[in-house]
Amino acid sequence: MTLKTRFIPLALILFTVASTEACRSAPQPVVPAVDTAAERMAREAELERQRQADAAAAADARARAVADSIARVRAAEDAARRETDMLRSTVTNVITFDFNRAELRSDARAVLDAKVPVLLANSGLTIRIAGHADERGSSEYNLALGQRRAAMAKRYLVERGVAEGRIETTSFGEERPVCNESNESCWAQNRRDEFEITAGGTMLRRP
Repeated sequence: MTLKTRFIPLALILFTVASTEACRSAPQPVVPAVDTAAERMAREAELERQRQADAAAAADARARAVADSIARVRAAEDAARRETDMLRSTVTNVITFDFNRAELRSDARAVLDAKVPVLLANSGLTIRIAGHADERGSSEYNLALGQRRAAMAKRYLVERGVAEGRIETTSFGEERPVCNESNESCWAQNRRDEFEITAGGTMLRRP
Protein backbone atom coordinates (compact mmCIF):
# COMPACT_ATOMS: atom_id res chain seq x y z
CA MET A 1 0.00 0.00 0.00
CA THR A 2 1.48 3.32 -1.00
CA LEU A 3 1.60 6.48 1.11
CA LYS A 4 -1.07 8.11 -1.07
CA THR A 5 -3.40 5.20 -0.58
CA ARG A 6 -3.00 5.37 3.22
CA PHE A 7 -3.63 9.18 3.26
CA ILE A 8 -7.06 9.09 1.58
CA PRO A 9 -8.88 7.10 4.33
CA LEU A 10 -7.30 9.33 6.98
CA ALA A 11 -8.53 12.45 5.23
CA LEU A 12 -12.02 11.00 4.99
CA ILE A 13 -12.00 10.28 8.71
CA LEU A 14 -10.89 13.80 9.58
CA PHE A 15 -13.55 15.33 7.28
CA THR A 16 -16.24 13.22 8.87
CA VAL A 17 -15.19 14.23 12.38
CA ALA A 18 -15.08 17.94 11.41
CA SER A 19 -18.48 17.75 9.81
CA THR A 20 -19.92 16.10 12.89
CA GLU A 21 -18.48 18.77 15.19
CA ALA A 22 -19.79 21.55 12.93
CA CYS A 23 -23.26 20.06 13.05
CA ARG A 24 -23.11 19.87 16.84
CA SER A 25 -22.02 23.51 17.25
CA ALA A 26 -24.45 25.03 14.70
CA PRO A 27 -27.46 26.87 16.28
CA GLN A 28 -30.65 24.90 16.23
CA PRO A 29 -33.51 26.52 14.32
CA VAL A 30 -36.30 28.09 16.46
CA VAL A 31 -39.53 26.31 16.01
CA PRO A 32 -42.28 28.93 15.73
CA ALA A 33 -45.01 28.83 18.34
CA VAL A 34 -48.27 27.52 17.11
CA ASP A 35 -50.84 30.38 16.78
CA THR A 36 -53.82 28.71 18.29
CA ALA A 37 -57.38 29.99 18.14
CA ALA A 38 -57.36 30.54 21.91
CA GLU A 39 -54.31 32.80 21.68
CA ARG A 40 -55.83 34.79 18.85
CA MET A 41 -59.03 35.26 20.86
CA ALA A 42 -57.01 36.37 23.89
CA ARG A 43 -55.13 38.94 21.81
CA GLU A 44 -58.34 40.24 20.27
CA ALA A 45 -59.96 40.46 23.69
CA GLU A 46 -57.00 42.46 25.01
CA LEU A 47 -57.16 44.81 22.01
CA GLU A 48 -60.89 45.29 22.59
CA ARG A 49 -60.31 46.07 26.27
CA GLN A 50 -57.71 48.64 25.27
CA ARG A 51 -60.05 50.22 22.73
CA GLN A 52 -62.80 50.43 25.35
CA ALA A 53 -60.41 51.96 27.88
CA ASP A 54 -59.27 54.53 25.30
CA ALA A 55 -62.87 55.35 24.39
CA ALA A 56 -63.81 55.74 28.07
CA ALA A 57 -60.83 58.03 28.67
CA ALA A 58 -61.77 60.14 25.65
CA ALA A 59 -65.39 60.35 26.85
CA ASP A 60 -64.23 61.40 30.33
CA ALA A 61 -62.00 64.09 28.81
CA ARG A 62 -64.91 65.42 26.72
CA ALA A 63 -67.22 65.41 29.76
CA ARG A 64 -64.62 67.30 31.83
CA ALA A 65 -64.17 69.84 29.03
CA VAL A 66 -67.92 70.39 28.80
CA ALA A 67 -68.22 70.67 32.60
CA ASP A 68 -65.33 73.15 32.72
CA SER A 69 -66.90 75.20 29.93
CA ILE A 70 -70.27 75.28 31.73
CA ALA A 71 -68.57 76.24 34.99
CA ARG A 72 -66.73 79.10 33.28
CA VAL A 73 -69.95 80.37 31.70
CA ARG A 74 -71.78 80.21 35.03
CA ALA A 75 -68.94 81.95 36.82
CA ALA A 76 -68.98 84.71 34.19
CA GLU A 77 -72.76 85.03 34.52
CA ASP A 78 -72.50 85.21 38.31
CA ALA A 79 -69.82 87.88 38.05
CA ALA A 80 -71.95 89.84 35.58
CA ARG A 81 -74.96 89.61 37.91
CA ARG A 82 -72.92 90.80 40.88
CA GLU A 83 -71.55 93.68 38.85
CA THR A 84 -75.03 94.58 37.60
CA ASP A 85 -76.34 94.54 41.19
CA MET A 86 -73.53 96.88 42.22
CA LEU A 87 -74.20 99.24 39.31
CA ARG A 88 -77.95 99.18 39.97
CA SER A 89 -77.24 100.08 43.58
CA THR A 90 -75.15 103.02 42.40
CA VAL A 91 -77.98 104.23 40.17
CA THR A 92 -80.66 103.85 42.85
CA ASN A 93 -78.74 105.41 45.75
CA VAL A 94 -80.88 108.00 47.55
CA ILE A 95 -79.91 111.63 48.12
CA THR A 96 -81.22 113.79 50.97
CA PHE A 97 -81.88 117.51 51.47
CA ASP A 98 -81.83 120.14 54.16
CA PHE A 99 -85.11 121.30 55.68
CA ASN A 100 -87.29 123.24 53.26
CA ARG A 101 -84.53 123.28 50.64
CA ALA A 102 -84.17 121.80 47.14
CA GLU A 103 -80.50 122.73 46.60
CA LEU A 104 -78.05 119.86 46.31
CA ARG A 105 -75.60 119.44 49.17
CA SER A 106 -72.04 118.28 48.47
CA ASP A 107 -72.84 114.73 49.58
CA ALA A 108 -75.82 114.63 47.21
CA ARG A 109 -73.66 115.85 44.31
CA ALA A 110 -71.12 113.10 45.05
CA VAL A 111 -73.87 110.47 44.87
CA LEU A 112 -75.14 111.93 41.58
CA ASP A 113 -71.59 112.07 40.18
CA ALA A 114 -71.30 108.31 40.74
CA LYS A 115 -74.50 107.73 38.75
CA VAL A 116 -73.38 109.68 35.68
CA PRO A 117 -70.80 107.24 34.21
CA VAL A 118 -73.15 104.30 34.71
CA LEU A 119 -75.95 106.12 32.91
CA LEU A 120 -73.64 107.19 30.09
CA ALA A 121 -72.25 103.65 29.65
CA ASN A 122 -75.74 102.14 29.44
CA SER A 123 -77.70 104.18 26.94
CA GLY A 124 -80.81 101.99 27.28
CA LEU A 125 -81.09 102.66 31.00
CA THR A 126 -83.93 104.98 32.03
CA ILE A 127 -84.81 106.20 35.51
CA ARG A 128 -87.52 107.92 37.51
CA ILE A 129 -86.61 110.43 40.20
CA ALA A 130 -89.20 110.77 42.98
CA GLY A 131 -88.97 113.75 45.31
CA HIS A 132 -90.12 113.49 48.95
CA ALA A 133 -90.56 115.82 51.91
CA ASP A 134 -91.01 115.46 55.64
CA GLU A 135 -94.37 115.94 57.34
CA ARG A 136 -93.96 119.60 58.24
CA GLY A 137 -95.85 122.02 56.01
CA SER A 138 -99.01 121.54 53.97
CA SER A 139 -99.49 118.61 51.64
CA GLU A 140 -99.62 120.95 48.64
CA TYR A 141 -96.42 122.73 49.64
CA ASN A 142 -94.58 119.45 50.27
CA LEU A 143 -95.74 118.04 46.93
CA ALA A 144 -94.29 121.06 45.14
CA LEU A 145 -91.09 120.84 47.23
CA GLY A 146 -90.67 117.21 46.30
CA GLN A 147 -91.06 118.11 42.62
CA ARG A 148 -88.40 120.81 42.89
CA ARG A 149 -86.03 118.34 44.53
CA ALA A 150 -86.56 115.78 41.76
CA ALA A 151 -86.12 118.45 39.08
CA MET A 152 -82.88 119.64 40.70
CA ALA A 153 -81.36 116.15 40.56
CA LYS A 154 -82.50 115.67 36.95
CA ARG A 155 -80.97 118.97 35.88
CA TYR A 156 -77.67 118.00 37.50
CA LEU A 157 -77.55 114.72 35.55
CA VAL A 158 -78.62 116.31 32.25
CA GLU A 159 -75.93 119.00 32.57
CA ARG A 160 -73.40 116.16 32.74
CA GLY A 161 -74.47 114.48 29.52
CA VAL A 162 -77.40 112.22 30.39
CA ALA A 163 -80.19 112.60 27.83
CA GLU A 164 -83.15 114.45 29.29
CA GLY A 165 -85.62 111.98 27.78
CA ARG A 166 -84.15 109.15 29.86
CA ILE A 167 -85.12 110.78 33.16
CA GLU A 168 -88.67 111.07 34.44
CA THR A 169 -89.56 113.04 37.58
CA THR A 170 -92.43 112.84 40.02
CA SER A 171 -93.24 113.91 43.58
CA PHE A 172 -94.90 112.18 46.51
CA GLY A 173 -94.49 115.06 48.94
CA GLU A 174 -94.93 113.79 52.49
CA GLU A 175 -97.07 110.79 51.48
CA ARG A 176 -94.38 108.08 51.55
CA PRO A 177 -92.13 108.53 54.59
CA VAL A 178 -89.43 105.96 55.31
CA CYS A 179 -89.55 106.88 59.00
CA ASN A 180 -92.70 107.77 60.93
CA GLU A 181 -91.36 109.38 64.09
CA SER A 182 -91.69 113.12 64.55
CA ASN A 183 -88.06 114.03 65.17
CA GLU A 184 -85.17 115.45 63.16
CA SER A 185 -83.54 112.06 62.60
CA CYS A 186 -86.67 110.77 60.85
CA TRP A 187 -87.41 114.03 59.03
CA ALA A 188 -83.87 114.04 57.62
CA GLN A 189 -84.45 110.59 56.09
CA ASN A 190 -87.77 111.65 54.58
CA ARG A 191 -86.35 114.73 52.83
CA ARG A 192 -85.01 112.78 49.88
CA ASP A 193 -84.91 111.89 46.18
CA GLU A 194 -85.38 108.24 45.28
CA PHE A 195 -84.11 106.81 41.98
CA GLU A 196 -85.96 103.96 40.29
CA ILE A 197 -84.76 102.10 37.19
CA THR A 198 -87.66 101.98 34.75
CA ALA A 199 -85.99 100.20 31.79
CA GLY A 200 -82.69 98.71 30.66
CA GLY A 201 -81.50 97.55 34.04
CA THR A 202 -81.39 93.78 33.46
CA MET A 203 -77.67 93.60 32.67
CA LEU A 204 -75.54 96.71 33.07
CA ARG A 205 -72.11 97.38 31.63
CA ARG A 206 -69.31 98.78 33.73
CA PRO A 207 -68.23 102.27 32.61
